[in-house]
Amino acid sequence: MYRKVEDFLEDWTVSSSGTLKVLKAITNDTFNQAIVEGHNTLGWLAWHLVSVGAAFGHLAELQVPGPGRHQEMPTDIAEIVDAYEQLAEAFKKEVAKLNDADLVEEVNGFGGPTLRGKLLRSLIDHQTHHRGQMTVLLRQAGLAVPGVMGPTREMQKQ
Repeated sequence: MYRKVEDFLEDWTVSSSGTLKVLKAITNDTFNQAIVEGHNTLGWLAWHLVSVGAAFGHLAELQVPGPGRHQEMPTDIAEIVDAYEQLAEAFKKEVAKLNDADLVEEVNGFGGPTLRGKLLRSLIDHQTHHRGQMTVLLRQAGLAVPGVMGPTREMQKQ
């Protein structure tokens, strides 16, 4: 749980930067890569981070852009990257407007009332979870995995 705005902003900057590296590694040709048929694809996971990120922002009572409820997933990764970049920057700007006391204010969460700082921690945890799934799918698709939390195997061989 975040109790200081500065702490969230520092973590979000690192986390969103890592996520952006992973999103930029996806190609339109690998958009439908899944661990097995019928499971989440790289494209779906990328779009999910944009759409659910916007939902987290809405619940935290922040003005962040996001797709409409019935907006279809783009088929071009560049569109998803652009939407994620806008979302990531909006979180920085919106949370910077808060003060530390706002983080312990109760808001509506996915499962009911929660503290804004706890919801923001869940946003980063959720993103990290799916980013990990995406790195596995990138490797499975034969793409280079970017270093997010340290060098990857490919980077160590260079």
